Amino acid sequence: MQISLLQCQSSRDVQANLAFIDSQLKQLPRDIDEPQLVVLPECCLLFGGHESQQLQYAGSEHQSDLKTALANLAKQYHVYLIAGTIPMRADDSRVFSRCYFFDDHGVTLGHYDKLHLFDVDVADGTKTYRESDTFHPGDHLCVVDTPFGKVGLAICYDIRFGDLFRALRLAGADYIALPSAFTKVTGEAHWQVLLQARAIETQCYLLGAGQWGQHNQGSRETWGHSMIVDPWGRVIAERATECGWAQAKVELSELQRIRQQMPIIGHNRFIAPQLTPV
Repeated sequence: MQISLLQCQSSRDVQANLAFIDSQLKQLPRDIDEPQLVVLPECCLLFGGHESQQLQYAGSEHQSDLKTALANLAKQYHVYLIAGTIPMRADDSRVFSRCYFFDDHGVTLGHYDKLHLFDVDVADGTKTYRESDTFHPGDHLCVVDTPFGKVGLAICYDIRFGDLFRALRLAGADYIALPSAFTKVTGEAHWQVLLQARAIETQCYLLGAGQWGQHNQGSRETWGHSMIVDPWGRVIAERATECGWAQAKVELSELQRIRQQMPIIGHNRFIAPQLTPV
């Protein structure tokens, strides 16, 4: 199977972002006879929009123009598509940051709402990030069964929470896709080491598709360095800078070999510690 991560420089212009993804899929280097898994980055169709714009484009389970557009791309280009994130209405005044997974006919296989929200202070031009002002946290895990293996979903800041990734492995994941928009500062410090750590811990392929560069006239800057990391922690494909594809062909036989030689799931003896009264 071929895995293709698309590195983007998305903006607040939804139609321009959609046109870019369309143009890249049209040029996607591929063997038409091989299964193709495409992963888009976080905020692929709307990056940096204020709360009112997120709500403007937010859909529901029954109607979402952004979801329909992405599903149509999966069908048109005959790819399995992990469609980054788009806003979807929550029960309160906020939205979910939702990742949809479509098959190569545009059928929804599953979805995941970002669990961990980026409420962090960073030494960059933005300085303060408060995703929880706009986004509602999710409440479920997602592992999707496909003809080429089981795919778990996580989003960006989730990567700092190892328990989530262990839960995805225990739920059967062979691959874990991570649509992301890491800041330049945090990405330079931690992006690659976190991807490699999660890959080694879970013995899964980690698929980190990122945003890159200056967005919306320089108000935000992201790290890029989209990469595929194998279950041994090796970076087997990377797009460091600029927009475009990071690609690799993978086989589950390598994953199975690593898991058989080092069966860490069977060896794990961790039990949540019980506090002893003093």
